[in-house]
Amino acid sequence: MANVSNAQQPKVQVAPAGSTGQTIIENGVVAKIAGIAAREVSGVHALGGGAARAVGAIRDALNSTDLAQGVSVEVGETQVAVDVTIVAEYPAALHKVADDVRAAISLAMAEYVGKQAVEVNVTINDVHIPADDETTDDAAVDGGAEARVL
Repeated sequence: MANVSNAQQPKVQVAPAGSTGQTIIENGVVAKIAGIAAREVSGVHALGGGAARAVGAIRDALNSTDLAQGVSVEVGETQVAVDVTIVAEYPAALHKVADDVRAAISLAMAEYVGKQAVEVNVTINDVHIPADDETTDDAAVDGGAEARVL
């Protein structure tokens, strides 16, 4: 087809001989990988702040879990920085959980993304305490004792 206008046509970039091309990994993919790695750490109950967890609960109900919830990343050419917000399980040692999250994310970035994690910031914004009333109805179990919560 002929160029009938005087406008410049975009130049096609040709990869040099022997080049295998370029791989681009979107930030959302990197955040998902970091989120998956953080969720696998013992002592992590959930990811994200209060509002993000509320939206996440709705997404979970719709079978549409956001694996990058609570994770933000900054991706460079060879390095990545990750900020993750978690809810820890009680009675886990918080400093150990944070260290384990850092290690898991750093390893995942190296293995799956091929980039060095130069900074992994972990914010623990809540502690999940399993409550007795989540699993049983105490009033029915202990012979009709008065319930503390209606």
